[in-house]
Amino acid sequence: MKFVCLGYIDEKKYQEVSQEEGHKMMNECFDYDDVLRRGGHFVGGEALDSARNAVTLRMKDGEVEATDGPYAETKEMLGGILLLEARDMQHAVELMSKHPGVKAGPFEIRPANEFVNTFIAGRDAAVKKEA
Repeated sequence: MKFVCLGYIDEKKYQEVSQEEGHKMMNECFDYDDVLRRGGHFVGGEALDSARNAVTLRMKDGEVEATDGPYAETKEMLGGILLLEARDMQHAVELMSKHPGVKAGPFEIRPANEFVNTFIAGRDAAVKKEA
């Protein structure tokens, strides 16, 4: 099963960390990502830029409205995603519980929606075939 792991971080708190400590934290995370890779569990991931650089789109009165910044008004912002392969949710929780990123902020783990993703894969294949 595929899982999407959403890693959150308090940007203000992270800015207070020295550059050396920040690099150490990132390397610990990357080292654990390598453990996941070696075990066949790391499917992919993306680090996200600051939430200050986000744009949120929403429909308002039949028009698309773009607003600077994140949608949520919280201290913890989405910092990145990790795509994980695990047997089940319990296994995903077990794997991500060991991730050093949990020290920086919470991880939300969600099963991928394989039903919808099958349709997406079909559409991808159809568009590639057209090209």
